[in-house]
Parts: sequence; C-alpha cells; structure tokens
Amino acid sequence: MTMMRRLVSAWRFVFVVSVFLAAGVTLGWRLVDLHVVDQAFLNQQGEVRSTRIDPVEAHRGMLTDRKGQPLAVSTPVETIWANPRDIDADDPRIARVARVLDISEADLRRRLRTHQNRQFIYVRRKVQPELADAVMAQDVPGFHARRDYRRYYPTGEVSAHLTGFTNIDEQGQEGIELTYNDWLSGQAGAKRVVQDNRGRVIKDLSLVREAKPGKDLALSIDLRLQYLAYRELKAVVQAHDARSGTLVMLDVDTGEVLAMVNQPSFNPNDRSQLDPRRLRNRAITDLFEPGSTMKPFSATAALETGAFTPRTRVETSPGYLRFGQYTIRDTRNHGELSLSEVISESSNVGMSKVAGEIGGNTIRNLYYRVGFGQATGVGFPGEAVGVLPAPPEWRPVEVATLSYGYGMSVNALQLAQAYMVLANGGVRYPISLLKQDEAPEGERVIPEAVSRQVRGMLRKVVEEGTGRRGAPAIYDAGGKTGTVHLVGAGGYQKSQYKAIFAGVAPADNPRVACVVAVDAPSNGEYYGGEVAAPVFARVVNDSLRLMNARPDIDGTSVAQSPVDDGERG
Repeated sequence: MTMMRRLVSAWRFVFVVSVFLAAGVTLGWRLVDLHVVDQAFLNQQGEVRSTRIDPVEAHRGMLTDRKGQPLAVSTPVETIWANPRDIDADDPRIARVARVLDISEADLRRRLRTHQNRQFIYVRRKVQPELADAVMAQDVPGFHARRDYRRYYPTGEVSAHLTGFTNIDEQGQEGIELTYNDWLSGQAGAKRVVQDNRGRVIKDLSLVREAKPGKDLALSIDLRLQYLAYRELKAVVQAHDARSGTLVMLDVDTGEVLAMVNQPSFNPNDRSQLDPRRLRNRAITDLFEPGSTMKPFSATAALETGAFTPRTRVETSPGYLRFGQYTIRDTRNHGELSLSEVISESSNVGMSKVAGEIGGNTIRNLYYRVGFGQATGVGFPGEAVGVLPAPPEWRPVEVATLSYGYGMSVNALQLAQAYMVLANGGVRYPISLLKQDEAPEGERVIPEAVSRQVRGMLRKVVEEGTGRRGAPAIYDAGGKTGTVHLVGAGGYQKSQYKAIFAGVAPADNPRVACVVAVDAPSNGEYYGGEVAAPVFARVVNDSLRLMNARPDIDGTSVAQSPVDDGERG
C-alpha cells in the first residue's frame, strides 16, 4: 500500500514537472521566434499601439484687394476633440472641461455615453489656442487638441457681398469664396506620429503626405475706394430711410470692378445673426428697369444711323404723346429740343419720337452690343442676366418705352459696363472681379466719334440738366439720372421709386464709370438727381483724387445746384 502511494506520488511529480517544462520550452521558443525569427510581427503590433496617422491641416488661400490688402485670411486656431473609448463619462473632471469651453456639462456627458464605441467626436471646433491650452491643462484622459484654421474677414461688412464667406469646414458658401473655392482650398497632408497611452503626440516620425495650402487670389477692388463707396451709400440709405442701395464703379480701360457695395450688408465674422435677405449681392443678382439712364444709348443708336446729330431738332409739344390707350408724358412741355437737350432735359416724348424714326430693332441691337440681355461673364453665383425684349413685330408703344428704359431689366453691373463703353471710346471690355495683370482685349461696339458725341451730351446733363447735383467738386463729369417705379406683386407701385444715377468721370478723359441705385427712398426726395446723383459726386470725386487724377476745376469745392422742376428722370 505504502509502495503504491509512493509510485503514484512520483508519477504525479513527474507529470507536473513535465507540464511546466513543456510550457517553459514552448514559451522560450516563442520568445526566440518573435524576437529573432519573426521580428516583423512584434514591430507591427507595437506600431499599431503607439503610432498613428495624424492629419496636417492646410490653410485656405488669402483674398486681397488689388494692392495686397487682406480681405479674407485663415488664422490658426485649435479644435478640441475626444476619444469616448478612453473617457469615463462619469469622471468628475469632465465638469472642468465643460466649464472652460463654456458648453453644457450634461450635453457633453450625454454625447460621450452615446458615442462610447467611437474613437473620435468633436467637442468644440476652432477655438483660440489659449482656450485649447486651458482645456489640456485639466489633464483629462481622452481629450485632445489639434491645429485647425478659421476664416476671418478684416473688412467685415464693407466687402462682404463680394468676398462671400465659408462654412466651418472652410468651404465657400457665397461670393468669391464659392466661385473660386477649388482655387482657394488647400489639400490636407498626413504625418506618422508616436502617441502615449493618453493619445498625446510625443514624437513626429515621418511625413506621409505634404499639405498643400490654397492659392491666394487678388481681387480687382481698391479697398480705399471700397470704403469710400460703402460709407457714402450707407449714409444715403439711412438719410433717405431707403429700403436698399447699390453702387458699382469700374475702371473704364480694363473692365475691372474698383468698388462694389450694397446696403443692407452683413458681417461675415458673425454668423449668429445672418439674415438671408442681406446676403445677396444686389449689384449682380437684382434686376430693375433702368429708366432714363438708357436714353443716352437710344441717342447713340440714332447717331449711328447718320440721320441724327446732337443738334437735330425734335418737337416735344404739347408734352405728351398718345399710343392708343397709352400716354407718354414729360414733366412739362419742353417745346422744341435738340437731341442733346432731349437727353439733358430727359424728355420721354422727345426720345420716343426719335425711337419711332429709327425703329425698335436698331435700339435693341445697340443695347445688346453694350452688354444688356447677357451675362457679364464674371461667373458670380446668382448672377441675373435680365430681359432684353425682341418681339417679332414692334408695336409703336414698345419702341417708345424701350427707348427710355421700360419693358426691359438690367442689373447694376450691366449698366456700369454699358457706361464704361461710352467712356472709353466705344470698346467693350470683359468685366473682371479679379485684378488684371495684362491689358484685356476689348471689342469695339460703338464708333469712337459717336461715343465722344454722347459723352458731350452726358456732360451737359451734369452741367445744365437734371444731373447737376452729380457734379464732383474738382472734376468734370457726365452722367444721366433715372427715376423708375418699383414693381410689386400688383404691378407698378405708384409711391415707390428707384433713384438711379449713372455716369463717367473725368468727362474729357474718363477713368471710371459709376452707377448708384437707391430703392424706395421715403423722406420726400426720390428722384435720381436728388438721391443718387450726390452720392456719385462724392464717391467719384474722392476716388479720382486717390487715383491721382488731374483735377479739372481749380479750387476745393463747387456749388451743387438742386435739380430743377423741369426734369425728374
């Protein structure tokens, strides 16, 4: 019995020792295999646990004015993110994180619990680096910060309608930011990094893919002129309690937009109070009947026929003209006028009689040549083309109303383009919102001699006619007033007007063409010569001075006479 027990005990001992020896040999062989024979496996597993691929953010290209002044820049910020797998949602330190970031503690804990199986959630995006440092100082495992960029617009509402804005991911949403989004957008890179057990980067290992920043873009506007235009337009809209306003200024020799402003505007740096009604660039998206500002182009069409000269006499008595049930009226009986006086006195009757002689197609074709009824080519989102009628047969009343700007629609940029053609000797250049490094190729659409004659008529409007309040202080100018009824749901609104002034300066050798339009002024004045012309005078005068244009008039000021009762454009 005793012998049997000893044998069993011996076998047990041998068995146990053998098992341990086998296990030791197996483990020893596996260690040798991993460290000597198959090192790649351990290296791979170690890298999986300690190395990560982190994004390298690329900043968006900068927008500048023509002189390099910043209009939109991407500034470095930080984004706070979390790995819910590494965070205990009940950790009391989370309260400190929420307090530093000024977010709801309850909401943060709820999100951490909801996404506990995920490795990445945003906590708060695009915060100041100082705030990110304060969060990381709380030393809560699972919370991280990474470099990001935020779009900033130094000029605020002054150039907001032109630049537009981006969303939180720096993708263009409006304006130039949207039109040239691909050009401005950068391409993010990637790098391999070593992280500790809390996800903090402790070493950069290698660059996997280099980040490519977005390309810069120089706009055509001159920020000095932009500020001038914005200040004056905002002042006139407020002074006349108007609904809205628009101003466009072009370089007549290049087609570049030197200033483009609208009222009301918005601040692209404050997205919390964006009103969709304030976002559209009215100079490009809003259409209106241009009214009497079209009379110089009807006169141009008449001069081109050779049947008219600026001195050709036109009888406007008795001050009205009937076409069946329609009656066209002047503000008074002007009697017999020259074609030049038809423009300076803005006679609807006189212009209608001239149009009746040359025909609707002649006028319509001239309008089209200077850019009406077609896109300007700037590629701006939401651009409205407008309406330029072309009926199979022209009724006399249609010819008459077209000659003084009714029955058609334009935007302010198209109207400025047309006046640019008159200013530069009859050449139509492509309109550009970008700075042009080389002189563009234009197309002659009006004989130079005819454009010179029409500029003389425009000068007479400012010196003697309805546009006298549009005279700049130290420069000669030419222009045309316009006052049109606004269109509502029920047709023309009898008590709502758009006041317009379009002109060029200096008169003899124009540098700029400018259009001012003010919607629904409501303090008693509403004619183009009363509301829009003074804005033209101030903006153009100061702009030409900044452009170092030689003054035409000695002295520092010229009296601006009020518009007389003879013509109200």
